[in-house]
Amino acid sequence: MEIASKYDPGTTEKKWYEYWMNHGFFHSEPDEREPFCIVIPPPNVTGVLHMGHMLNNTIQDVLVRRARMQGKNTLWLPGTDHASIATEAKVVEKLRLQGITKSSITREEFLEHAWEWTRKHGGIILEQLKHLGASCDWERTRFTMDPKMSEQVIAVFVDHYKKGLVYKDYRMVNWDPSALTAISDEEVYYVEGQSKLYYVRYKVEDTEDEWVTIATTRPETILGDTAVCVHPEDPRFVHLHGKKVIVPLINRVVPIIVDEYVDREFGTGALKVTPAHDINDYNLGQKHKLETVDIFNDNGTMSVAARLYVGEDRFTVREKIVKDLQAAGNMVKIEDYLNKVGYSERSHVVIEPRLSLQWFLRMPELAKPALEVVMNDTVKFHPAKYKNTYRYWMENVRDWCISRQLWWGHRIPVYYLPNGEFVVAHNPAEALEIANKQYPGLNLKETDLRQDEDVLDTWFSSWLWPVSVFNGITEPDNADIKYYYPTNDLVTAPEILFFWVARMIMAGLEYRKDIPFKNVYLTGIVRDKLGRKMSKSLGNSADPIELMEKYGADGVRVGMLLTSPAGNDLPFDEELCEQGRNFSNKIWNALRLVKGWSVANDAEMAPSSAMAIEWFEAKLCQSLEVIDDHYAKYRLSDALMTIYKLIWDDFCSWYLEIIKPPYQQAIDKATFDKTTGFFERLMKVLHPFMPFITEEIWHMLEDRTEGDCIMIAQAPRLSAYNEKNLAEFEFAMQVIITVRSIRKEKNLPIKEKLTLFIRDKQPEQRSRVFDPVISKLCNLEKIEDTDNEMEGALSFVVKSTEFYIPTGEKIDLSAEILRLEGELTYTQGFHDSVVKKLSNERFVNHAPSQVVEMENRKKKDAEDRIQVLLGQIRLLKGNT
Repeated sequence: MEIASKYDPGTTEKKWYEYWMNHGFFHSEPDEREPFCIVIPPPNVTGVLHMGHMLNNTIQDVLVRRARMQGKNTLWLPGTDHASIATEAKVVEKLRLQGITKSSITREEFLEHAWEWTRKHGGIILEQLKHLGASCDWERTRFTMDPKMSEQVIAVFVDHYKKGLVYKDYRMVNWDPSALTAISDEEVYYVEGQSKLYYVRYKVEDTEDEWVTIATTRPETILGDTAVCVHPEDPRFVHLHGKKVIVPLINRVVPIIVDEYVDREFGTGALKVTPAHDINDYNLGQKHKLETVDIFNDNGTMSVAARLYVGEDRFTVREKIVKDLQAAGNMVKIEDYLNKVGYSERSHVVIEPRLSLQWFLRMPELAKPALEVVMNDTVKFHPAKYKNTYRYWMENVRDWCISRQLWWGHRIPVYYLPNGEFVVAHNPAEALEIANKQYPGLNLKETDLRQDEDVLDTWFSSWLWPVSVFNGITEPDNADIKYYYPTNDLVTAPEILFFWVARMIMAGLEYRKDIPFKNVYLTGIVRDKLGRKMSKSLGNSADPIELMEKYGADGVRVGMLLTSPAGNDLPFDEELCEQGRNFSNKIWNALRLVKGWSVANDAEMAPSSAMAIEWFEAKLCQSLEVIDDHYAKYRLSDALMTIYKLIWDDFCSWYLEIIKPPYQQAIDKATFDKTTGFFERLMKVLHPFMPFITEEIWHMLEDRTEGDCIMIAQAPRLSAYNEKNLAEFEFAMQVIITVRSIRKEKNLPIKEKLTLFIRDKQPEQRSRVFDPVISKLCNLEKIEDTDNEMEGALSFVVKSTEFYIPTGEKIDLSAEILRLEGELTYTQGFHDSVVKKLSNERFVNHAPSQVVEMENRKKKDAEDRIQVLLGQIRLLKGNT
């Protein structure tokens, strides 16, 4: 077979992905096999692939491909999220560029534009995932605004309303002045920064010159003040109880109220109260029945109720009002102040606390069982450290504001009647039927009903994802939901642990009486070399498509996972992808080497090859055991590194070197067959991480029938292995490495055969099985035992065994003593570190017995080695 000198990832990836797709290898239907299911965290429908997606989806694909090779009926279900705020913002911007404002067109016209945008851009990210090698069942692709998906979202709203969990109320919400909608507490992030604290004085009514000074970071909100509050036990203000003050600039007379809420140590001890624009002030206003004055318009400009600066932006007004307060004599002083400011996660503008009429979902009742299943590990978090974060959120859960002032999304199924009442229904026809039953005298027509203008929070559809993708809300007994639910693994980011993970658990328990997934793998953040989060705004984010074109999809997958332990951030460096590409080339060159050998059918197997085969069989089985343990603990980076070393070091650097036939000679058929068998098994183990090159090599190792692909092949199974064999080869490796090092150090030609003498205290106990391997790789004429120390020979020690290499040349005794003393210093240091560990009672009492036993063996080996080295040094010094 003619094999290209260089691996071509681009051609290979396209060829095999099309082949897998054409043969339906990604598709799943319920059958008698054990199911394995992952539902993709749906990316925004208008999004494009970024490095976070790359990491998340590579991990998912590794898990899915491994399960597939274990014989499970695997389903990785893809889809996209309609992303109300993000998508609407893009459509509004598109219309703006066309000279159209949202307010100038009808809702229906706007939605036509939104659907057009979605159809044009919605599939981009899914196509990019194919480039990565994602083995999703594309026939089952879902979109949160699909008719069946939407039907389930509406059904859940109606159901929760009937259960008394959905209600409408005036509440303080986080208002996004850019997106023009309310957002939930979880969609607000806080940035600490240098601000100003303004001290402003209010004149006490009916006094000549008495003032109350307050401190605020937001002087523009003074225009909405309806009280000043002091602590009832603060002696500075006792004489002002029951009096009134005059709000500066607008001369509104407001009461001085008393409440223990006030922190006497902050600022001046007097608190301005603005019920419409601060949650704590709102609570005070409710308690003391204060007037509420909303001074902001939806877009963050001043409203008519502000009386001053009407129509001007809030931050412009802040600058102006400070000057006006100074001019009026009300500004006492201004201090620097460090505080945290809330920003919208969606639009990245400063949010405005605002009193607004919104729809809410009661959460405490849903949160309790969802907390329990995580704390008792029915749902396991990887890493488990996030359980504490989860518990804090769930124990402090607040009602969820589920309405958004947008047009793109699931419109709230509430229908208002001419008499001021409303009904909740799945559709207008049902709403009309309910309304006429409740109010028969109105003789209503469908046109008399007015549906709520708001849409539901995007997360209100996402929280149903593991259930709704199988139509489990509206068709609770269908074959798919009964077979695939609960799903197995969820791979997501810690920052949406409450947004999404917690709510999915709530919804699953509510509507399926079961958890939605068994394991949650929490990825870290992809950061650059400076530790900064990769983002477009910083310009430090690599383009995933460009990386894949440069290094191949397999190379990038390996690069992403080599340093990506669960829950920890990934310090990404493009050199990691280069390392992945180099790994591909290493494997490719190994294939070319093996397939380039001529095979002699009648040749006998060399003793060194026989021992190499026995050793590598044990090494492979041992590595499979370690890899399986890493998978079980979701240590995918560790699993990959184990495979990487197994292939690069053990297979390529050792095994192939041992069995390689002499130049221009043939290899015996038995060794060749064993070698290709090992190669196949290695490719199976590697396939979940590097699907493309492993499929290519699978088909090059031998002729395959149509459809005989590695991605559906059975994964190698665990089997018993000879641990003694591994230990003996480890010893032989140390001998080989040292002999080669001495050759290099002493400039002894590779082609010159050497004799190796071995002095062992108990020669009858020394295994000779790997002597043929040592002889071949060290080019030895013979290996002999000796009872005596050998003068005039190069020497070294492995464990407590002494080795001598006569060279017939005069040895530089001083240099040899220096070398041995260096070895002695290192060994003594190693011995001391082991002794220190064994003297630690906590370690000895808590470590597994086999670990303690291994440390004791290390101590004994080091002690023996020290004695041998001391003896060799004494001998050499006696000859100087």
